[in-house]
Amino acid sequence: MRLVAILGYSGRSRDGLHAICEARVRHAETVVRDGDAVLLSGTAGLMHGAWNGHEVLLDAKARNTRQNAAGVAVAARELGADEVVVVTSSWHAFRARSLVRTALPRVSVSSSSPRGRPSPWLFARELCCIVLLPLHKRAL
Repeated sequence: MRLVAILGYSGRSRDGLHAICEARVRHAETVVRDGDAVLLSGTAGLMHGAWNGHEVLLDAKARNTRQNAAGVAVAARELGADEVVVVTSSWHAFRARSLVRTALPRVSVSSSSPRGRPSPWLFARELCCIVLLPLHKRAL
C-alpha cells in the first residue's frame, strides 16, 4: 500500500488556500495512482476543498513539519503502508522527507514536488529550520 501525503502550507494567510499549497495539491493529483491512499496534512480543510482526486484522509491538527511527519506516520501505520510519497515544495522536501523517515524507519519514503523556486525569505527560513532538524527528529 502506498500513501501519498500532501503537506499543507498557509504562510499564515487567512485568505483561503495559499498559492504554494495549491501548487502542491495540483501536483499531487498527477502523482496519485489507483489504489493509493491520500492524506492531506496541515491546512487539510482548505486543501480538501481544492482536491479533485479520490477520497482522502484528513489531518487538520498538524501546524508544522514535525507534526505533519507524526500524522503521516500514524496514517501509514494504520493503513499498513510500505511506501510513502511526501508531496511538498522542493525547498521543503529534504526536511520533510527526513522527518517522515525518522517517524517511519522501516518504510520507503520519497518526495515529489511541483516546479518552482522559493522566495529568498522562504529559502532563508528553511535553512534555519534545517539547523534545528536534529532537535525535531529527537522530538519524534
